[in-house]
Amino acid sequence: MFSEELNNISWDETTARIAAMTDNDVRRALAKSHCNVDDLMALLSPAAVPYLETMARLSRRYTEERFGKTISMFIPLYITNSCTNSCVYCGFHRENPMARTILTAEQIEDEYRAIKQLAPFENILLVTGENPAKAGVPYLATAIDIAKKYFSNIKIEVMPLAANEYSELTRHGLNGVICFQETYNRANYNLYHPRGMKSRFDWRCDAFDRMGQAGVHSIGMGVLIGLEKEWRTDVVMMAHHLRYLQKHYWRTKYSINFPRMRPAQNEGFHPNCYMTDSELAQATFAMRIFDHDVDISYSTREPAFIRDNMCTLGVTTMSAGSRVNPGGYHTYPQALEQFTVSDERSPEVIDRRLRELGREPVWKDWDAAFDAVYKLA
Repeated sequence: MFSEELNNISWDETTARIAAMTDNDVRRALAKSHCNVDDLMALLSPAAVPYLETMARLSRRYTEERFGKTISMFIPLYITNSCTNSCVYCGFHRENPMARTILTAEQIEDEYRAIKQLAPFENILLVTGENPAKAGVPYLATAIDIAKKYFSNIKIEVMPLAANEYSELTRHGLNGVICFQETYNRANYNLYHPRGMKSRFDWRCDAFDRMGQAGVHSIGMGVLIGLEKEWRTDVVMMAHHLRYLQKHYWRTKYSINFPRMRPAQNEGFHPNCYMTDSELAQATFAMRIFDHDVDISYSTREPAFIRDNMCTLGVTTMSAGSRVNPGGYHTYPQALEQFTVSDERSPEVIDRRLRELGREPVWKDWDAAFDAVYKLA
């Protein structure tokens, strides 16, 4: 399990190594066709700032060689905000006196129909708070069963599950799982996650192993930028995790996210760092140079101008028309959101803008039939 490997990687030493990277280290990394984690440290370091334009050109080249000029489009659907965790930065935390919603099967289907009227989405991400007693695996299986009538690619962003539970949902039609470790700094993790299942660092960290063991087709990873002062260290730890997963579960497709903290209905928490737009670009370029094949995803957390710029330089997946409250497309359009969306453009407007920028929005890029052909080959 990766949590065991992580015990051998020092947070403080990694932070110091990143800070000590030199101009020569950056040049050496940029000259390589395939980079290791040490090279990624150099590309993320302050020493790489003068080379952002060079990194952007390399990132664009590697992205277009692997993905062409396509942008895969998806939409999230929050089906419940019921949660038993006390994450200090999240609007859904259990102490927040807000109305809790668990959509019924009928309401979920209403949401699917409303989404299909927005745009020809085939990629949907089902999102929940963490409440296994009221919205556990049977509830998710029902939501997936209904989703199969409307969408060809179904992913979830929910509580970490056991390997047999991921396997069960895969049999129902699940294609992918997204799970943010939030931070890899074990020493501070429980400052942000003091109570609930999410407070169990190893259980969350090793969820990715369990996804791989269950044969999940696609795994999405991310760290929440703003929790830790040293965001570069968190990104490097995520890179270690990515390489570990690619080695052990090599048939799985991987994606990376760099979600920056957005305002939420949760007073009292202030981010420990604010990643600038330039730093977000640096992290994106560095990750693309480090791994040419990984999907890099930007959600509507990011403003329109950032998404428009980065879609030509390294980003390969985007959400559009997102509502981050349960039933936000049809049932409860005014419910409390988990965080504030920044890019509020409609899917139609985003589609048009991407085409103006020379990108091709792809609304369907995976189907279960593709996997069946692959297994027969």
